[in-house]
Amino acid sequence: MTISRQKLGQFGERIAEDFLKRKGYKILDRNFFVRSAFGPKTGEIDIVAKKDDAISFVEVKTVLASSVSPEQKVNFQKQRKLIKMAQIWLMKNKIPLNKKWQIDIIAIKIDLNIKKAKIRHFKNAVSG
Repeated sequence: MTISRQKLGQFGERIAEDFLKRKGYKILDRNFFVRSAFGPKTGEIDIVAKKDDAISFVEVKTVLASSVSPEQKVNFQKQRKLIKMAQIWLMKNKIPLNKKWQIDIIAIKIDLNIKKAKIRHFKNAVSG
């Protein structure tokens, strides 16, 4: 059984959203992106969630069980982009940049054979 990268990513984001809700997070936004003046997206945040007094900008990485660890796909360049996108989201929503916020990674490994997903939540995984 095969699955496209896009479908795998969307499936992983649904799993991550359900996971966060079960952990007491309130989902504030999904798939937030900004376009450059004439074209493609300049970046995207998969999930924006809030728990207690902190806003979490969540990058979801989903891979099939035989692949590398999903969190390894969040390289330095991706981390810088996530920080920039988080700041844009805060400004767009008129939330002061000194409000408590963090960037989390949710790594999901899916085994299609046994229809199970292994989820790991790395809180405050990217520092600005």
